[in-house]
Amino acid sequence: MSNLQMYWQRLVEFAPDIVESLGQTGIMMGFAMVAAIVLGLPLGTILFLTNEGNPRENKVVYQTLSTLVNIIRSFPFLLLVVSMQPIIRAVYGRATGDPVAASFPMMVIAIALYARFVEQSLMDVDRGVLETADAMGATTWQLVTKFLYVEAKSSLIIGYTTAFVSFISYSTIMGVVGGGGIGDFAIRYGYQRYETDMMYTAIIIIIVIVQICQWFGLKLARKMDHR
Repeated sequence: MSNLQMYWQRLVEFAPDIVESLGQTGIMMGFAMVAAIVLGLPLGTILFLTNEGNPRENKVVYQTLSTLVNIIRSFPFLLLVVSMQPIIRAVYGRATGDPVAASFPMMVIAIALYARFVEQSLMDVDRGVLETADAMGATTWQLVTKFLYVEAKSSLIIGYTTAFVSFISYSTIMGVVGGGGIGDFAIRYGYQRYETDMMYTAIIIIIVIVQICQWFGLKLARKMDHR
């Protein structure tokens, strides 16, 4: 029997575990990406608006939120996961052995990471856009939705795509608390069981997922950029 045939047989044997791991990664990534949009986008917008020289400048609000975001982003992710276990247990009822429970730290880092991407994207918007909005008497909501987001949409999509790639990396750590995922599959079979062929298979799957998402995100960003 050739090596290729042996590999194919093993791949068929491990296919259910791979599919299950992909499902676990999908759950964690889904929660993280939704959190990035629902909370990270408005948080980044508030950071921009309240920063010095911007339309709703407020040093207290900016420094408070900025410090919080910096603390979360600078926290080693593994230690963040471990330190959040009591909070997750109190909120969710369990802290290990479940991709939903494991999603909580992913959501926290997703919010902080994408908030910074959003802030940077809005900072790159031409100041003339802000002046135009002010001259037209735009409200804060109109300034954000009709001017800032419209001008920065391409950059916001690129930032979201970049964040997605980072979340994939973070998800590989979640096996520490029983979250599972394709990264955990690679570690368990490649490192703990010396099943290197399955480890490399999982790595290739991760690379393919990242490349597809990166391609799609950049293509969408180019389509949205009419400059």
